[in-house]
Amino acid sequence: MLRVGARYFCGATGLRCNGFAVQGIGGMAKYDPIVEQAHRFYEPGVPYDIPIPHSSVFKLLEGTAKRYPEVVAIEYFGHTITYKKVLDQALRAAQVLLDAGVRRGDTVALALPNCPQAFVAFYACQRIGAVAAQHNPLATAAELERQIGRHQGKVAIVWEQTVPKLPPAGSSSLETVFSVDLTAQMPAKNKFLLSLPVKAARKQRETLRGEVPDGVKSWDQAVQSTRPIHKDVPGAEADDVSVILHTGGTNGIPKSVPLTHRNLGANVNQCLFWVFKLHEGAENFFSLLPYFHAFGLTFFLLAAVKKGASQVVLPKFDVDLALEAQRRRPVTFFVGVPPMFERIAKGAMKSGTDITSIRYAVSGAMPLTEKVAAIWEEASQGVILEGYGLSETSPVLTGAPLSKNRRLGTLGLPFPSTRVRLVDLDDPTRDVEDGTPGEIIVKGPQVFSGYLDAPEETALAFTEEGWFRTGDIAINDGGYLYLSDRRKELILAGGFNVYPSQVEEVIRRHPDVKDVAVVGIPGEDENEVVTAALVMEEGAPEPTLEQIRTWAKDKLSGYAMPKQLAFITDLPRNQLGKVLRRGVKEQLLEPVAKALEQASKSVTDFVGQVGEAAMEALPKGLTAYGKGDPKEKVAPEEVDKSGSKDDPRAQED
Repeated sequence: MLRVGARYFCGATGLRCNGFAVQGIGGMAKYDPIVEQAHRFYEPGVPYDIPIPHSSVFKLLEGTAKRYPEVVAIEYFGHTITYKKVLDQALRAAQVLLDAGVRRGDTVALALPNCPQAFVAFYACQRIGAVAAQHNPLATAAELERQIGRHQGKVAIVWEQTVPKLPPAGSSSLETVFSVDLTAQMPAKNKFLLSLPVKAARKQRETLRGEVPDGVKSWDQAVQSTRPIHKDVPGAEADDVSVILHTGGTNGIPKSVPLTHRNLGANVNQCLFWVFKLHEGAENFFSLLPYFHAFGLTFFLLAAVKKGASQVVLPKFDVDLALEAQRRRPVTFFVGVPPMFERIAKGAMKSGTDITSIRYAVSGAMPLTEKVAAIWEEASQGVILEGYGLSETSPVLTGAPLSKNRRLGTLGLPFPSTRVRLVDLDDPTRDVEDGTPGEIIVKGPQVFSGYLDAPEETALAFTEEGWFRTGDIAINDGGYLYLSDRRKELILAGGFNVYPSQVEEVIRRHPDVKDVAVVGIPGEDENEVVTAALVMEEGAPEPTLEQIRTWAKDKLSGYAMPKQLAFITDLPRNQLGKVLRRGVKEQLLEPVAKALEQASKSVTDFVGQVGEAAMEALPKGLTAYGKGDPKEKVAPEEVDKSGSKDDPRAQED
């Protein structure tokens, strides 16, 4: 019999026996109400609590290499590396870091696309107890400078094209820089084709390679030419920091998130208990999410390794490359974001590529629509689940069950060993009733303890009782959480909170609308004007505001109805494809900013010009230009036909 937390399992049958996670009155135990409701929908075999790890995540690679030494760990453009081989490379790489002066607790900056070297560099850090600070290799020089300035890394291991964006020598904490050649571990055939003096080969080389200045060392050569680290060199403890991730800064303040070995190891256990139908040593993972993203880090660098899975690795997301890899090594498990699933499914159907080997898929980072889920499941004949989490939670907090109890369009159920509450937006000590929007606050072994060198931001992120405030708003329905929106993206219209996601969901169903983002444009009396930025289907006519409002009248309250339309060719997104509402808002407000800038040039008539220019640019005639397309414009506000324009309560019906 195996003891897991406070609950017991019989190994032969997986039978659950009674046990509880949270101590209640009189020694009796009790889970949080939402969690208790969720447990009713857990799949048999999924525990309420998971074992909490007490060692470094390096043990994941070390253990798997012992159990499955000849299983392929990484497949990269057809080149394969076994677990035995990748462990050897990681041990050699650890010695390279030691020789460069890195010690336990020091930080190493990693700015790499997905590639074997990124995998090896990460585990080299874990072996010696160094902190792997994950950076987007496409980040700007200013972003990298700020991030490195916060964590004070001594050594950087970066893609060749990222090297020029690092802080100049002597201006930061960096002492040694290693460059990575993305072609170094490609098969000989690929290297030969890339070397050909033809236009196509030259173009490919330009996307993969970069000029490296003097003084920068080759990571590949350094690893190949050294010995494995001695076994007696100590490593990390469970409570040591393993990685630093960098948030996108949804509130305009990018932050750095330290996660411990225990945080990450716990979330790995939570994820693998949840998708328990995966077979150890026999799965192929599609590693298309970047390692520097929280979902990519946990599922590919860690969970895949613990499961003894083979990873199909690509340095960037490309549908043609992904389908070529699928034909070469059929994938069985795919973690991605909705745009990936939609594009691969459509690409597979168009090219006749069989993707029915992908039994299970997990979507995260943004809402999964029923449309995309249907497209994916039709093409793959498999099951797609939705998960939810944040960088601060390692990242996964909730997920849809791998069963008939799955509900599309929800965040799913709280994971094992995860406490969840929904609280009043103004009073985090008060829980809201089921069916009422509330902020998601959480506790669990996967939750971080605070931002790097940001005590004020950390204090704001936690309640006095130590609950992490996610900033996301959800509704509970029997243990299933339905996301309403990010707290910071709520629109205040006529004294009412408007949830952009709810408005977007309705408008997106319009047959002529390809995509939509809803934002609040500043109006009078500190209110905001609900504005829908539409991307139309090719060849579709642009609807009027009245047509959109008529479409939505039975589905939205009057105060939530869009008061303004904007037509744009594409929505700004992050690297994973998630729509950036802040970017949409900035795009729509750009004419206002330009008007104010122009007005300020005349000191003499400053007040009059600002007033006139701003009024002309704001909602009643706002023209927004995105990506230089003159087609992008905003339709003027129309009189609300559903009720009094001044009293939104009259519009609710």
